[in-house]
Amino acid sequence: MKQIGFLLFLISFSAFSQEGKKEGMVQYERTTFWANIMTRLTYLSAEEKDRIKLTWGSSDEGWKQKMTLAFNENQSLYMQGEENAEQGWSGRKETFFLTKNFASEHSTDYIDLLGKTYVVDDSLHAPSWKILNQIKEVAGFICMKAVTVDTVKKQTITAWFAQDIPVQAGPERYFGLPGLILELDINDGDVTIIANKVEFKKLTNEFNLKKIKGKKISDADYNKIIADFIKESIKGFRNPYWGLRY
Repeated sequence: MKQIGFLLFLISFSAFSQEGKKEGMVQYERTTFWANIMTRLTYLSAEEKDRIKLTWGSSDEGWKQKMTLAFNENQSLYMQGEENAEQGWSGRKETFFLTKNFASEHSTDYIDLLGKTYVVDDSLHAPSWKILNQIKEVAGFICMKAVTVDTVKKQTITAWFAQDIPVQAGPERYFGLPGLILELDINDGDVTIIANKVEFKKLTNEFNLKKIKGKKISDADYNKIIADFIKESIKGFRNPYWGLRY
């Protein structure tokens, strides 16, 4: 009886400790390793390979961006950090806001893609995750490992999520796990998105966005644009990720 009582106490304590961890902000660092990516794009012309080496060098330490996620049980907003002085190749701050409403099972993403601004508006389509039994610490939280596959870009996606933060939000377009995603690894280290700060607080107007104009499309339309562009780039021996987010 004592053991049962102690177990019930632990379950109650865990539930109580999670209660205050359902709302707040996460700061991530997104790092793109172009040297790694280049080795995978075997179809590139010699000119394209030289261009990447000239731009990023052969021993790549990675191109870093600050990203921010506002979250609660019902919704999330993922965007570029305000401290980023420059976004995109043109030097202007690009449109990149990913919103999810878990209560209504709907997402609306505002994304600059190949020179145009799109509003990707659709119902939520969670990735098909496989949860594994590996754990590690990320930003002070014990996280479990999960994997999925991006069938459009042919990439392996590894996520590390914290069950102690019981919301299904995450960075980029990834979500749907039984805990907040604090780290993403795209294609075995080509891109990493790692949380370096988690702040639990009551959010007020963090989810409010100014009106953003763009062409409204579905998830299927968005995926087709990406798939077609990658196909055209391969035919032309070009790097598609000069114009696409890897």
